Amino acid sequence: MLETSFTPLASLFGGILIGVSALLTALFYGRIMGVSGIVSRLLPPRANGWNQQWTIAFVVGVIVAPLLWQFATGTGVTAQFVASPIVMMIGAFFVGLGSVMGNGCTSGHGVCGLSRLSLRSLSATVTFMGVAFLTATVIRFLFQGYI
Repeated sequence: MLETSFTPLASLFGGILIGVSALLTALFYGRIMGVSGIVSRLLPPRANGWNQQWTIAFVVGVIVAPLLWQFATGTGVTAQFVASPIVMMIGAFFVGLGSVMGNGCTSGHGVCGLSRLSLRSLSATVTFMGVAFLTATVIRFLFQGYI
């Protein structure tokens, strides 16, 4: 059976950091911290007038953050992959497709949009969370013992 770790303190701390990041992005840059939108601006065609240095700094920060955590605490960040690389690539494709179709991602709609009381973001968040719960339940039921 697939086990899930319960890490309330680490999750709370991570959530606070995400919230602070979203707040600082809005205050200093007047932008929504939608990670899929930020990353997409690194790919052609690039939006005119967009601050490429800020975009690169944000992406580098996301990559470097686990290293800083390890340096500060002396404990490494671990990841447990419960699916094969091909399944993860298929999943990543559908997440990307959903971000494009929903005109935003979980951070843009779920964190920033809900905090601004956006009805569009509420609709998007209910949709992607519902689909995620349903997908996880179906996958666990159908493939129990295989993943």
